[in-house]
Amino acid sequence: QVQLVESGGGLVQAGGSLRLSCAASGRTFSRYYMGWFRQAPGKEREFVAAVSWIGGSTYYADSVKGRFTISRVNAKITMYLQMNSLKVEDTAVYYCAADDSLTRLVRTPDYWGQGTQVTVSS
Repeated sequence: QVQLVESGGGLVQAGGSLRLSCAASGRTFSRYYMGWFRQAPGKEREFVAAVSWIGGSTYYADSVKGRFTISRVNAKITMYLQMNSLKVEDTAVYYCAADDSLTRLVRTPDYWGQGTQVTVSS
């Protein structure tokens, strides 16, 4: 079993920055992928970014490329999402996710965190 706990959400003005964290526990992560999803009110949950635990390869949705950076610290089993140049449309609940398959991760990951609210005001 895998446990994922997000932190770092909050309220920020458009153009500002926030950093989200996701602490993982419960399983060896050497072969895992971890990622972020978000769900805005009235919309479906969407993929934001992913990172491979070995090698650190990264993947981004087009809507956040160049503004968001995903990273991980293996020793802490913690993943981060640095969000810069935030826009009002980035407002959503952000979820951490994990899976040992990148294909499954970007669609229906096995493990989810509880979510953290990010609100960007104009």
